[in-house]
Parts: sequence; C-alpha cells; structure tokens
Amino acid sequence: MSETIECMASRRGRTWLVHVPEHGVYGSGRTLKATRENTQRGIALVGVTAEVTITPTSPELEALRAADDNRAAALSEAVAALALRRTTLSDIAAATRVPIREVKLLLAEQAQEAAPPADSH
Repeated sequence: MSETIECMASRRGRTWLVHVPEHGVYGSGRTLKATRENTQRGIALVGVTAEVTITPTSPELEALRAADDNRAAALSEAVAALALRRTTLSDIAAATRVPIREVKLLLAEQAQEAAPPADSH
C-alpha cells in the first residue's frame, strides 16, 4: 500500500463517521480502529488500495491540538533563549520540565534550521 488516505472522523452519538469524498466512500464504527478498518474495506470495494489514517475531530480536539502547538512553540523559544544564556542542559530541562533528551533534540533542530544551506557546487 503506497497511498495513504487521511480522513477526518466526527462523533455522532456513539459512532465515529468518516467521509472520503474523492472515492465516494463512507465509513463508521464504534471505535476509531473499527472506523478505520471499515473505511479501508470501503475504499477497497471501489478498487483503491491505500492505507487509511483517521484523525478524530471536534471543537474540543481542535482546541487541544492548538494548545499543544502553542506549547511546543513556547517550549522551543524558551529552550533557545536559555541556551543563548549558556544555561546547562540539565538546568534547561529542569526549568522547562522536559527530559534532557528532548532539550537536546530541540537544540539540534534549531541548529539545523539556523545552518546555512549546503553549497551545491
């Protein structure tokens, strides 16, 4: 399965519902797993071989995702600011309440973003 179809699932009563308009397929289920499996069977019936991924959606879940994104951005900024002040990794981890490995990962990502592009000659 080389293609991936990403679907948004909404809750109606006790059931998750999915619509895949590009293939005219609907899927549903009591659980997200059942909904994904039913949707995958539905697209197979129209001759499409693809992996289905389901993202549950609701106003509350969208607010949660936005809060997660805001926290990730604030954490990245805090780590960068503390690193510029030559704060130790363990102090950055303690101050931000994240594991040292996550601090190292954020600093590596920031360094990679700041690095000039490699010369193509």
